Amino acid sequence: MRQRSLIMLTTAVTTGALVLTACGSRDDSNGGDKGGERVVQIGLDAPLTGNLSAIGIGIKNSAELAVKTANKENTVDGVTFKLVSKDDVAQTTQGQQNATEFVGNTDMIGAIGPLNSDVGQSMAPVFAKADMVQVSPANTNPALTQGVDWQKGDKQRPHDTYFRTSTTDAIQGPYMAEYMYNDQDLKNVYVIDDKKTYGAGLAGTFADHFKEIGGKVVGTDHVNPEDKDFTAIATKVSNSKADFVYYGGEYPAGAPLADQIKRAGADIPVVGGDALFSEEYVKIAGKNAEGDLASSVGAPLETLDTAKAFIDNYKKAGYEQTYGPYGGYAYDSTWAVILAVKEAAEKNDGQLPDEIDDARAQVTEAMQNITFDGVTGSVGFDEFGDNTNRQLSIYEVKDGKHVPAKTGTFEG
Repeated sequence: MRQRSLIMLTTAVTTGALVLTACGSRDDSNGGDKGGERVVQIGLDAPLTGNLSAIGIGIKNSAELAVKTANKENTVDGVTFKLVSKDDVAQTTQGQQNATEFVGNTDMIGAIGPLNSDVGQSMAPVFAKADMVQVSPANTNPALTQGVDWQKGDKQRPHDTYFRTSTTDAIQGPYMAEYMYNDQDLKNVYVIDDKKTYGAGLAGTFADHFKEIGGKVVGTDHVNPEDKDFTAIATKVSNSKADFVYYGGEYPAGAPLADQIKRAGADIPVVGGDALFSEEYVKIAGKNAEGDLASSVGAPLETLDTAKAFIDNYKKAGYEQTYGPYGGYAYDSTWAVILAVKEAAEKNDGQLPDEIDDARAQVTEAMQNITFDGVTGSVGFDEFGDNTNRQLSIYEVKDGKHVPAKTGTFEG
């Protein structure tokens, strides 16, 4: 199937052969390589082993599918793209090391990832120093694009090389707060977070807005994300008379926490963000996952006409892992880099600069103006590098599966 059936390019481009010079190398080993053409490498960073690997591998596979599609469809004439993947094990130090290795590779033009916001914070300055574009499909902490004082109204973009296709916790937390207060008519919440950048930030945006609209936080607590025994906290939740629990964190701790809260006698839902939206959450929590809710970025892919070809092609590719909650966003992130390479080359008389530093800078500049109809819907970037698509969805676990409950945008 031609790429035009999967992605409609709306950024202005012209035709003509593109020649990539010294910033690429010849490589016949790349999957989908057309043989002897110039190779441009794109880095991929995600947790490919460890507790979050089920999500990370879905990100990697989806990015790989975008690269294979671009090569098959000859999206950039004269250029073969190659994905180079590295495992960050969801650790900041490893992510930073991977970023350093990426920028040291003079065949690499940009990077996709990571999954975790704290890992993203460790990587972004490395890419910024090298003028190399980074597009995350999953980071949701607002500070990455709007600075640490974003909640005070002082929004300052830290790095103009950093972009993301997912929406942020500044929207995700309040969206769930309004759903629980207005749609579910639940007014009392016990808030727990894992003290990490993503979890604590998301729990904070949820709690602040929940209180603003009239809700009551009846208790707060923190967990170590590496722990599995949450008996003490589960007992406190059970005695708190909370209507539900909001957990800011990821499923490896969130799922056993939810299970133990139910076992402690609190027959209430555990609610969280996109890091709970995983098949693994249901597998770990078992029957005690029933009724729990999770928000996630975008609309359910299965409901989008723009995602039909992606879903079909992903199945045909034979990947063992599902594309997961960020697969569509990983594809779109990778496609954005591919289009930025195309745009930068065409603005430079059909070829990227000989010097890799200049080539990277021009691709980053081009990225700011990239817009296209992607797998996840309309993709484009605002002045902070955030996706202009602000759509969100809420899912409820029913009969052992996450089922869409609501899709919309937060207008607050």
